[in-house]
Amino acid sequence: MLPDREWLERSADQIEAILALHKAEGLVLGGVVTPRFIQFRVRLKPSVRVNRVMSLAEEIALGLGCESVRISRSGAFVHIELPRQLTEPVRLFKLVEMLGDDAPPNTAVLGLEESGQPLLLRLPAPDVVHLLIVGTTGSGKSALARTILASLALKNDAQLLRMILIDPKRRGFAPLAHLPHIEGELIDNAQAAAMQLRLIVREMERRDAERVSTPLLVVAIDELADLFQTGGKAVEGALTRLAQRGRQSGIHLIACTQKPSASLIGSAIKANFPVRLVGAVAGRDEARYATGITDSGAEKLAGRGDFLLVAKGEAIRFQAAWISEEECRALGSRLSPPGAEVGWRRPAR
Repeated sequence: MLPDREWLERSADQIEAILALHKAEGLVLGGVVTPRFIQFRVRLKPSVRVNRVMSLAEEIALGLGCESVRISRSGAFVHIELPRQLTEPVRLFKLVEMLGDDAPPNTAVLGLEESGQPLLLRLPAPDVVHLLIVGTTGSGKSALARTILASLALKNDAQLLRMILIDPKRRGFAPLAHLPHIEGELIDNAQAAAMQLRLIVREMERRDAERVSTPLLVVAIDELADLFQTGGKAVEGALTRLAQRGRQSGIHLIACTQKPSASLIGSAIKANFPVRLVGAVAGRDEARYATGITDSGAEKLAGRGDFLLVAKGEAIRFQAAWISEEECRALGSRLSPPGAEVGWRRPAR
């Protein structure tokens, strides 16, 4: 149920009163109401430091009678966001139907942004290239990765877009394993992953030598931190090379992790994963590692598909689109008519 105008006005007055009480004066100039949060847009007085307002999150939450608020800065405004209970997921199929033929090739559908518009991401764009998806258990990280891969499959022919799935726990990507876009079988152990990544590096080198970049090849990895741990230097070295040089040869990485740390998100990740999709994380340190922003507020996201798209130091909050495991399996049958030829790669031995 949407909040009424009177409640919004009363809440805006309460925010202004709390700020004034703590000598951090500001005016609420408006905001937006989304499926997952209510956002108030505040212009601070020039003498007020943003950090001062950030420190008042608990006082504002108490005054508004909610469990927590998320405070962030965007441009000249400070945003104060109150969580809402999600009653109905954002369905991927409905979003794709809404877009029609408007989405360009090799473009993933992420979900709905703050304004209620579909949020899209074109993988070959120079400022995208590879995606890092971060979030703790319950954030919707693996579900968002499935949404991205399913949306790519829906809008791109299997001869022009190929996918390789690496999923040690066989939980995140298994429902997508029968899509006609998938090369070989789902890879579920570190040894097979290391072999496959070496093959992809050789494919990258071949494409570079022949100056080709098609078909687009998407390498999706669930539980990146675990794969680094079990696969060791062989996996880390191959992924670093692909991250650094893959774009020119049409090879893109989509990697998920629930353990953002300084050691994982090192210089290679920072330099070559310019776009990060960050869901709920455990605390401020994890939020800072994951987003690269000091006070992103990612630790206060609501989970279940509540995400930030982080690029060029700016964050856009969005509600991830949802596709169920059953819908994923049905999509594989729908896109693979009987007798259709699909790509096949002999497993590494």
